Formats: sequence, C-alpha cells, structure tokens
Amino acid sequence: MALKRQHAVLPYVVVDGEVRVLMLTSRETKRWVIPKGWPKKKMTPYDLGALEAYEEAGLKGQVYNQPVGNYHYVKILKDGSETLCRVDVYPMLVKSQLLKWPEKGQRKLIWMSPARASRLVQEQELGWILKSFRPAELEGLPNGLADRIAQWFRRFLNQLTTVQ
Repeated sequence: MALKRQHAVLPYVVVDGEVRVLMLTSRETKRWVIPKGWPKKKMTPYDLGALEAYEEAGLKGQVYNQPVGNYHYVKILKDGSETLCRVDVYPMLVKSQLLKWPEKGQRKLIWMSPARASRLVQEQELGWILKSFRPAELEGLPNGLADRIAQWFRRFLNQLTTVQ
C-alpha cells in the first residue's frame, strides 16, 4: 500500500484560559476528524489546511507554518480501494467562523477540550497530538515569531548532535 500525503489544521481558540479545539465529522464514515485534504499545486501545506478549514467548517484564522505533528490512517477511496495516508497537522488560531461555507450542513461541528477530542478520534496518533497540544507557546507572539524560534531551536539541536 503506497503512502499518500494529506495536510490538516488543528483549529483552536483560547477562552478564559481554556483551550478548545474544533472537531467535525467526516462526510462518509461520520467519525470525528480535523479539517484535512489532499495537496494542491502551488499551495503550501498550511495554506491548504486553511482552505480545508474554510470549506469544511467556515473557519478563518492564522495557520502556523510548522506542524505540531503527524498521524497515519487508512483512507477508503471512492472505488473501494484503500490507501495509507500520512497527515501533517498545523495549528490554526481561529479568529472567526462564517455564517455560510461550502460544506455547511454536511458535517457535525463541536468545540471541545483537546482531552475530550483525543478520546473521540479513531486514529491513536491524532489522539496523542490532541492530548499533548499546548498553544501557549504560540499565543501572544508576533506573527511568525514562534515559527522562527522553533526553526532556530531545531538548528541549534542539530549543531549539538553533530558536534558530539
């Protein structure tokens, strides 16, 4: 089974110091998922995630360009065949939800705690991402600063491991 790539966002808000993530049902199997889709030419993975969040849930916000993790699942295609997918997950700080969007009425949408969401998803790796998600390091930093700090830290760690 060939490995295919998908990109997703983990939509979140912080209300009174509490993190809430938006979970939605898939159209076919009705299992709890996050907005995701297949790569598109000339779109970055995080821009694709933002597009999927708009189409599937009417969300607008800031998607960070560094993933918080990835998970794997088996997707059943329209012809009945199966393919293994790796999904990269990008955090999305939600600023608003529109009244109308392309897939409105086709899915259930619920805001919930990451801990509750981790118990509802079928994919164990996605559950781990949800359970460990802490957006505090992204909050309050100028746009892109958290990403630059993360990139610098990764380079720093790589230098340490190559020196030893």
